[in-house]
Amino acid sequence: MTTPPSRAGTKGVPRAAREQQVLAAATAEFGRHGYEATTIAAVAARVGVTKPLLHHYFGSKQDLYLACLDPIGERILDAIRTAMSDRTPDAPSTPLRVLHALFTALDGQREAWFVLYDATLPPDSDAARRAAGYRDAIDDLATTGTADLLHAAGSTDPLDADALTYAWRGLCTALVRWWAKHPDQTPDAMTQRCARLFAASPALLATGIEPAQP
Repeated sequence: MTTPPSRAGTKGVPRAAREQQVLAAATAEFGRHGYEATTIAAVAARVGVTKPLLHHYFGSKQDLYLACLDPIGERILDAIRTAMSDRTPDAPSTPLRVLHALFTALDGQREAWFVLYDATLPPDSDAARRAAGYRDAIDDLATTGTADLLHAAGSTDPLDADALTYAWRGLCTALVRWWAKHPDQTPDAMTQRCARLFAASPALLATGIEPAQP
């Protein structure tokens, strides 16, 4: 659902503040509806400014998307790097640290994850290439983390690490999507929920179906 237009863009708002209002509104529109379905008119209406003003400040729709994307990508990467570098003895496991960092980085702007993982970006566009660069950097960090976990479990197959990286990305997306539907859930609450799910996963995975007898 699109938020009704506000009066945030009325006369007297400093340009820097107005630009932040536009970026917040555009992030919400891109994250909820996707690049293809988002229009400059919808963003302008959400803020309460005119389309010409938006074009004057940010240029084209792609330029506006990139202005939203870069802070999101950098914030998520910084959060994951910091979480993975935490080696204190009483720190939670790496997956839980990364998830807590991700939830904290997205708190207050949960739809931002879907700006980064937008399947409707025009192929071969600057927007698609820039988003892919951030996603690749996140995947590289995930590959490092998952390889460590697999090594500890005795796996040396590089394809196991590759498959687990893909699974981890899907898990993060699924968790953020669920979180977006439950706005009362804080980053701490989500991390605690994930800890319970992880604790239950061995039992769930162990209840497989017995193979049919020949």
